[in-house]
Amino acid sequence: MSREIKDEPIVDVEQAFSKTELFIENNKKSLSIIIGAIVVLVGGYFAYKYWYVAGEETKAQAEMFKAEQYFEQDSLDKAMNGDGNMVAGFSQIAEDYSITPTGNLAEYYLGMCLLKKGQYEEAIDHLQSFDGKDQVVGPIATGAIGDANLELGKTDEAITYYLKAAEQNNNNFTTPIFLKKAAMANEDKGNFADAVKIYERIKNEFPETMEGKDMEKYIARAKAAGNI
Repeated sequence: MSREIKDEPIVDVEQAFSKTELFIENNKKSLSIIIGAIVVLVGGYFAYKYWYVAGEETKAQAEMFKAEQYFEQDSLDKAMNGDGNMVAGFSQIAEDYSITPTGNLAEYYLGMCLLKKGQYEEAIDHLQSFDGKDQVVGPIATGAIGDANLELGKTDEAITYYLKAAEQNNNNFTTPIFLKKAAMANEDKGNFADAVKIYERIKNEFPETMEGKDMEKYIARAKAAGNI
């Protein structure tokens, strides 16, 4: 049995190198400009990230310390807007240091302050501006958006955010808390079957948590209310 064999083109390596050398020689000036631009861009990026941003982060942390203390004391106006003396508030820190992790965290604190003050729409705006990559603070911020929506009477939106917060970082702390909130919001809407499913998930997946140990009465209540 025979088959046709096609000749493959033979690459002239020497000729290829000669053409490359000729191209480099003819475009030496342009190539130098391009390489120089790349060096400047890369150097600028690292200078920005590791020198400028790092310096701004240090200053932001120093200003954040007292604002956090005011927050813990429930002095919300001072936490948000400063005390009129040497302490900047979260609002100013978020604006002045938006490129830093601490400036980003200030957005979270602003949202939580506004939530406590009952300014729910504004709270949602700031909590959504917060880039919540942290495995604990991130879910709490998402769940807080759920709280704000619930207060605004937007129960469906609240349930969506509670479930998102529960799955954002599956753990024994935040997950059962926000699953329970989602289930209770479903009860408020009369979605008792959905509420029971979530309560049973908490009971089965998080039995050793405070929420898990307390689930039987919630399951019984939802079943009774929904005639399940």
